Amino acid sequence: QVQLVESGGGLVQAGGSLRLSCAASGRYGMGWFRQAPGKEREFVAAISWSGDSTMYADSVKGRFTISRDNAKNTVYLQMNSLKPEDTAVYYCATTRSSSLPGPRSGYDYWGQGTQVTVSS
Repeated sequence: QVQLVESGGGLVQAGGSLRLSCAASGRYGMGWFRQAPGKEREFVAAISWSGDSTMYADSVKGRFTISRDNAKNTVYLQMNSLKPEDTAVYYCATTRSSSLPGPRSGYDYWGQGTQVTVSS
């Protein structure tokens, strides 16, 4: 059983920054997703277990950075230049593969989510 625990969400003004963390054991690639009220869940970013490969949604490229510290079993999502449209519950997830997962990969495990609210 893989347990994923997100943290770091909160309320921030537009233009501000937040860093989300996902505590995750195992040698797995990881993805971040988000779901806003009334909208479908969408892919945000992903990273391979080694950290050498990353992928981003067009909507966050240049603003968000995914990284990981395997010594701490933690994956991060640094979010800069936040916009009100970034408001959502953010989830981390894994496919239980060490390779880079994609937006439509079979994610087997999900965290409980952390709320990010960006005020205008």
